[in-house]
Amino acid sequence: MLTVQAPSKIMHITLLETSDVHGNIVPIQYANNQVNEVGLAKVASVIRMERSRGEQVIWIDNGDLIQGTPLAYHHARLNSEPPNPLILVLNELGVDAAVIGNHEFNYGRELLDKAVRESRFPWMAANIVDQQTGEPAFGCPYIVKVLEEGIRVGILGLCTPYIPNWEAPRHIEGLAFLDAVETAKRWVPKLRAEERADLVVISYHGGFERDLDTGEPTEPLTGENQGYQLCMEVPGIDVLLSGHQHRMISGKRINGVIIAQPGYRGEYVAKVNVILEQKTETDGWQVKETDSELLSVSGIVADEKILELIVNYEEQTQQWLDTPMGRVEGDMVVSDVMRIRLEDSPLIEFINMVQMDAAKTDISNTALFTDDSPGIPENVTMRDIVSNYIYPNTLKVIRITGQDMREALEQTAAYFQTSIAGEVEIKDTFMLPKPQPYNYDMWEGIQYTLDIRRPEGSRVVELMYKGEPVGLDKEYDVVMNNYRAGGGGNYMMFQGKAVIKDIPTDVSELIADYILQRGTIKATLNRNWKVIY
Repeated sequence: MLTVQAPSKIMHITLLETSDVHGNIVPIQYANNQVNEVGLAKVASVIRMERSRGEQVIWIDNGDLIQGTPLAYHHARLNSEPPNPLILVLNELGVDAAVIGNHEFNYGRELLDKAVRESRFPWMAANIVDQQTGEPAFGCPYIVKVLEEGIRVGILGLCTPYIPNWEAPRHIEGLAFLDAVETAKRWVPKLRAEERADLVVISYHGGFERDLDTGEPTEPLTGENQGYQLCMEVPGIDVLLSGHQHRMISGKRINGVIIAQPGYRGEYVAKVNVILEQKTETDGWQVKETDSELLSVSGIVADEKILELIVNYEEQTQQWLDTPMGRVEGDMVVSDVMRIRLEDSPLIEFINMVQMDAAKTDISNTALFTDDSPGIPENVTMRDIVSNYIYPNTLKVIRITGQDMREALEQTAAYFQTSIAGEVEIKDTFMLPKPQPYNYDMWEGIQYTLDIRRPEGSRVVELMYKGEPVGLDKEYDVVMNNYRAGGGGNYMMFQGKAVIKDIPTDVSELIADYILQRGTIKATLNRNWKVIY
């Protein structure tokens, strides 16, 4: 008798990922309200289109959701009683789960916990645990989605454990941040064995510290970005959704694991296509095929329902942004971002002066955080301030040695290289995997010269304080933002230094108050530093 074997069953699953949305809902640039191809209103249209195709769709937001735009800032600092607008949007769209990102802590635990309470979806962070119990602090290390045919999809949430190096201690009090790889080794076998997951996905708010093809290190192996290690060292992972680095990654595999990363601000949605096969009724489902792609929101019509949902938040934000602050005498407008980093400028000098005034110290450093900074015009509004100082940083005064200061300036000087033609360029390590203009510091209160024609490590050719050479063994009190004071940006010479003063007010608020108190500020330029090339 001829036995005819029944054909195997095939199931298609679509995984969608957003990451590093950073408060973007409305597709505009808040600096000038011009149209911008970003935001959750456009993402919403992509999500709805993918769901309409009839396949089984799971959507995960991979972290850094509730911080990053004036809209998010206005809610956090000036109008936090209503529901968080970012949470309203994800609730409306029915996201399956979200991952805690490092910037979720920027406004403090009270605001983060409020956002979690308002969410009609779980937040995952298996490696952020309560210090006393050792259990996941946000209650949900993973989710299991049961789809058609009983297919079980296990999704583990992880976050970069590097957060204590940047975040204000009061924002993460009582929490421990465990190694992502070791945490995955604990939970992935549980998903496979106890939860009987047919497909195992890690949604990791972190990136890759190594070249995706060669495995060679592309940045210091600090543990901030452990994506490559997760794929290589943790058996049983089928899909790795990543973020944090704002990279656009699709179509790549590491050790057989399909990976994806959708950039930031909602410019793209990452899509992972999974085909599962069941050969007989008694067999389990097996992953037959995977691939990943990026879906651009460019040209996509924003979802009107989402825009209507947050219209009151947006109107209040716009009114606040147009609040007059004062006047500038002189020129603080940005016309050439490279020039600002090659020689002293009134804009950077002004921000440093505000920091020194707030800290009551006479040495300061800051950065031009984004190449989109417009500078400050003659008639100043709140929009001008938050368009230049885009992060909710606070300030710390730390005590460092002259040697620390010199090493920090050498780290800054490594931002540049010169081409064969003698032109100044930004070094690749500050451009890849993402641009890092925020890691180039400019100082006030000291006199220094950087000669970038010289080899790295020997580019500081002048370093003076009050007319005398900086003593390498002497101590100096310096005000800087909390990210840098914790060693962020590989400024490890600042890590663990004595904190002389903690100023918990956001720097953008300090700038606004400084202008409001004076009415008119003068653009000054003392040319205390320069770069030779």
